[in-house]
Amino acid sequence: MVRDGDGLAAAGGTDIVLGTSNSTDAMADSIRGLRPDGRLVLMGAEAKPLAVSPFDLLMRRIKIIGSQQNGREYLHEALAIAASGKVRVVTETYRPDEIGKAYERVEKGQVRFRAVVTM
Repeated sequence: MVRDGDGLAAAGGTDIVLGTSNSTDAMADSIRGLRPDGRLVLMGAEAKPLAVSPFDLLMRRIKIIGSQQNGREYLHEALAIAASGKVRVVTETYRPDEIGKAYERVEKGQVRFRAVVTM
């Protein structure tokens, strides 16, 4: 299981990261897992600035793209890719009695990827 940018790089890296997190730190960390010419598509937001090394942009030719997730045709394409099994969601799971802990971690931007309460 991949938990961060270094883990993603160790697994071979990826060409695209869809940054759906509300944690700017998590999205910045994911850049380390991009291959040369990789793209980080920002789809989530936090008021905190995104820390990016100019060397990643220049030497590895990383691109950062903002997306408002508009356009039905793009949603259909994304759903088709997910349905094909090419997308794996990484989550932190919490029991119902841990909702307070999950909320606190999300609020502080400490959740890696998504927090899910299981029933």
